[in-house]
Amino acid sequence: MFDIVERKLEAPAEVAKLRRCLNDLVSVIALPGLWTDKDAGEIASTVADALAGILDLSFVLIQLNDADGRPSFEVMRMPGASEKAQDFFEALSSSLGGSAASWPASARIPGSAADLNVATARLGIRGELGTIAVVAERAGFPDQSERLILDVSANQAVVGLQHAFVLGEQRRLASRLEDHVAQGTRELAAANEQLKKSEGNLQLIIDRIPAFVWCMLPDGSNEFISRAWHAHTGVPPEASRGWGWMSVFHPEDLPGLMKKWQEVLSAGKPDETEARIRRHDGAYRWFLIRTEPFRDESGEIVRWYGTSTDIEDRKRAEQALESRGQDLRMVIDTIPTLSWSTDATGSVEFLSRPWLDFTGLSAEQALGFGWAVAIHPDDAAGLLHYWQSALEAGTTVDVEARLRRFDGAYRWFLFRANPFRDETGRIIRWYGTNIEIEDRKRAEEELRRNDAFLTKAQRLSSTGSFSWVVNTDEITFSEEACRIFELDRTTPITLERIAARVHPDDLHLVNERAAAARSTGEGLDYEFRIQMPDGSIKYLQTTSNEAGGVNGNREYIGAIQDVTQRWVAEEALNKARSDLAHVSRIMSLSELTASIAHEVNQPLSGIITNAGTCLRMLNANPPNVDGARETARRTIRDGNRASEVVTRLRALFSRGEFSPEWMDMNEAAREVAALSLGELQRNRVAVQLDLADDLPPIFADRVQLQQVILNLLRNASDAMAGVRDRPRHMLIRTEYEHNGNVRLSVRDAGVGLDAQNLEKLFDSFYTTKEGGMGIGLSVSRSIIEKHHGRLWAEPNDGAGATFCFSIPRGTETNT
Repeated sequence: MFDIVERKLEAPAEVAKLRRCLNDLVSVIALPGLWTDKDAGEIASTVADALAGILDLSFVLIQLNDADGRPSFEVMRMPGASEKAQDFFEALSSSLGGSAASWPASARIPGSAADLNVATARLGIRGELGTIAVVAERAGFPDQSERLILDVSANQAVVGLQHAFVLGEQRRLASRLEDHVAQGTRELAAANEQLKKSEGNLQLIIDRIPAFVWCMLPDGSNEFISRAWHAHTGVPPEASRGWGWMSVFHPEDLPGLMKKWQEVLSAGKPDETEARIRRHDGAYRWFLIRTEPFRDESGEIVRWYGTSTDIEDRKRAEQALESRGQDLRMVIDTIPTLSWSTDATGSVEFLSRPWLDFTGLSAEQALGFGWAVAIHPDDAAGLLHYWQSALEAGTTVDVEARLRRFDGAYRWFLFRANPFRDETGRIIRWYGTNIEIEDRKRAEEELRRNDAFLTKAQRLSSTGSFSWVVNTDEITFSEEACRIFELDRTTPITLERIAARVHPDDLHLVNERAAAARSTGEGLDYEFRIQMPDGSIKYLQTTSNEAGGVNGNREYIGAIQDVTQRWVAEEALNKARSDLAHVSRIMSLSELTASIAHEVNQPLSGIITNAGTCLRMLNANPPNVDGARETARRTIRDGNRASEVVTRLRALFSRGEFSPEWMDMNEAAREVAALSLGELQRNRVAVQLDLADDLPPIFADRVQLQQVILNLLRNASDAMAGVRDRPRHMLIRTEYEHNGNVRLSVRDAGVGLDAQNLEKLFDSFYTTKEGGMGIGLSVSRSIIEKHHGRLWAEPNDGAGATFCFSIPRGTETNT
């Protein structure tokens, strides 16, 4: 029954569910202790109340059958609406059938507000005692543990009902017997009164007594037997006198009966015994035989008077009760639970066979307080003190201790017991069970050990874990997560407390990601900052994914890592890289300048020299025209050489051939944004794409346009590097202009632009950035102009600036 305990427990929620199931089963198993001297109706009511409370049911029906198997008695419970129970039952009967005995083991009835889930259990092997039917409105009912509790409750009810039926039959027989005896006594008294008036009425009185009356002589031989005896046995009076009466007794009973009779004759004292007497049809029935000596004035026994009363029905009831008791004992000894009972003082009166087999103790050794030797020495004192306190207070027992097995090994058990009270409320007995929880204890210990390992690992890696139930916003933080956020674990973790820690510049990012998770269920993987009460900043990286929740709730499971040290190291590394790149650009520019000077200086020197020579020749008297003409030719030659040097330098820094193709501006923008996402996130920049749905394709060089977009994104990111008082937000937008051009704009929230220097921005070697070379925007304008387009910048109404370019759609013939 408890094989569920064998599963490895992986979460505290599952441990709690298992504990509740075990506690509920123990409560159900202990129900028979409340049914002593209770009738079937009281037992059914107790079971219905217990099931309604344990399983949180909407409706409970227990239908009991009569001796012919037909429904004869019903108990209904409908928590919070008892007056509607009968109408609810009639509605169920209309859907499932008239009698609960015909209902299926489980069924679902569609409803307007919620579906009704019905489960039934038979009372008896074939339901001969009746049926239990329960209804719940929650989905999945009954699950495995709920079905187990329902079936165990039905089994317990069967045991109690069988005991109640036997006890009721025994009471009826005893009452009937007492009525017969009382009637006989009354009639005997009346006969005695009449005997005083008339000796002739004696025989009539004796014959009316509902028992056999007889008279024996002092030696034990028969003198008289009532007519009822003769009618019952079929033996005539003449055959019964003397010792003839012995012939009607059962052969197995006769030797013992005669020995007993001789002892009574010798002792001369009243006595009674039981024996079987043969009826006239050959059937034997049990009789209670009582005898009294009658003495004369001298004290001598002169007669023996006696009665023989039919107790066959009582004997059968006792045998049935004994059989039921054996069945109950078999049930108790079969269920995998150690059961016991004590008197009001706590002294053990009964121990089940499983208890004795487990401990290896005999009943004689364990009864009373002998069971205490099986308790672990470290637990004995505390358990006995707890037990004594419960005895004094009359409270329910629920405690754990280790119990020694027959091989000397100790295993953990849950000790549970309830007091049983009489009508006055006085405790007259205790009933209890011991449920083995060794596997649970080991699982709990393993869980604590794993939790300790996890806590240590999280502390070493500065990584905390969390869960977020989307439907209810219930949040659970691990110890390390609380340490990272510097939150008190003793107070509930809420979205408001977390938001209070998030850096103001990153709050919009966290809210956007949370909103996306709520609506789309996508995983969360991003970085953000939190600001501590002392003003210090921590950089965090979080990742999480949606996991299967409980009861239909969506739940995210994830981790948060403190990457502040990594950020500090990366910032230092980036600064070193930036400084190195700046130095490299300066050296490259110096080398470029030297190369240009070297290449251009030679033809320029020749031009100057030839110009001077030409001038002297023309100033000669007479002028040397031929020489001047030759010098002019050399000047033109050196000028062409300088032009060729400039052309070669332009070709050296060119990006290659212009290769236009039909392309999607939106797709190009998405690719550049995706490639730049990592760098933008490191710079704490939130990117928003606003791309037009009706944007037509354009005929352009894809690589060159993406180079321009990349340059605009980097410039926008650099412009927001020093922003601290507002979010670093970047908007990339595409539009289709009325003139047929396609526009792309990049809007930032940076330091903005000086309106007087807007045109200088696109001049070569003009820059507003520290360490910049002033080439990017100049090259970008050249690329856009090659596409017959326009690149410009404009300040925003608020903070920051917007850079735009617009190019025509183009055709394969005019581009």
